[in-house]
Amino acid sequence: MRFEDALSGPGLAAIAEFKRRSPSLGDIRPDARIEDVVPAYTANGANAVSVLVDERFAGTLDDLRAARAATEVPLLAKGFFSTEEHLRELREAGADAALLILRDLDDETTARLMRYAATIGLDTLVEAHDEEELARAHALDASIVGVNARDLSTFAIDRNAQLALVARARANVVIAESAIHTRAQGAAAELAGADAILVGTSLMRAPDPGKKLRSLTSRPLVKVCGLTRQEDVDVAVDAGADLLGFIFAEGSPRRAATVLDVPETALSVAVFVGEPEERGADLVQLYDHEEGTVRGRNATLYRDGQAVARVADLPWEGEDAAHWENARGDDRLVLAGKLGPHNVRAAIDVVHPWAVDAASQLESEPGIKDHDKVRAFIREAR
Repeated sequence: MRFEDALSGPGLAAIAEFKRRSPSLGDIRPDARIEDVVPAYTANGANAVSVLVDERFAGTLDDLRAARAATEVPLLAKGFFSTEEHLRELREAGADAALLILRDLDDETTARLMRYAATIGLDTLVEAHDEEELARAHALDASIVGVNARDLSTFAIDRNAQLALVARARANVVIAESAIHTRAQGAAAELAGADAILVGTSLMRAPDPGKKLRSLTSRPLVKVCGLTRQEDVDVAVDAGADLLGFIFAEGSPRRAATVLDVPETALSVAVFVGEPEERGADLVQLYDHEEGTVRGRNATLYRDGQAVARVADLPWEGEDAAHWENARGDDRLVLAGKLGPHNVRAAIDVVHPWAVDAASQLESEPGIKDHDKVRAFIREAR
């Protein structure tokens, strides 16, 4: 399978990277062996594997050859390539794709390398890290565009700038690169428009890189909603919640005063009925008005005004089991409505949602979370 094809399926694809060190961080896992790590990536769902072949990352072409022997998934060779000879060596060593960094290459050279790569069956990932470089990638008609959150000149990370560029990127495959350490950060890239994430440091630093990869890409995400106290937010985050919801609907017993402090490892969600307001949240969950109730049953999840998921708020404790079947059909479905530790696993097994959402079933009283129930819900949802 070609590299581009491996990343073009439904859902968020993952490129798992093998590297022993980096110029910005120094040694990461200096004694790592391809033969140990790459098969673990493949077994845990990697759609492709990236291999650093540059000595600054303690990599060589032999690592690429070893990776080719260890897995059948497409291989991306990463390094600083500028000649046809470089690309030919990579292809002969087993690469299916090569990185072309626009910071280091002019447009004429990049275009020439892209044309040559195509003649030898090598895909190219054209990497941008700012607006000018993204415009160049578009002008080059790159079919695979990577947006790097790390400025390779300063090594500074700007995740918000990366997401803004991902949202504007036009290509067959858009990849968010660098600085993804949690499931929620991967989901943020997905909702911005990324088809895939490239993850290296967080995997190589983990005691079990394969298990870490599986945790980053697993679904459903878990949302704890109706939060009104910072201590409840902190407990939910510590227990592994990906999304933290704050309700701003008039008449709700869980109405929040503000969006509380949510770390960058998770995403905040502001919940409204009718018309949204600017609250500084990462996402907005919007319900319609419904006469006689605080809100309607179903909602839409928005990122920067763009609809990114549907919320099916159905009576999971009701007697009609068909409501589970009725919720199916959306790639990104957030399942809600009387979910709790006692029923979330059954709902997940039937519907296979993108995320699950709970509020009232995790409380000791409206707006006050029972910490044991929060932990149990997240544990069961995982």
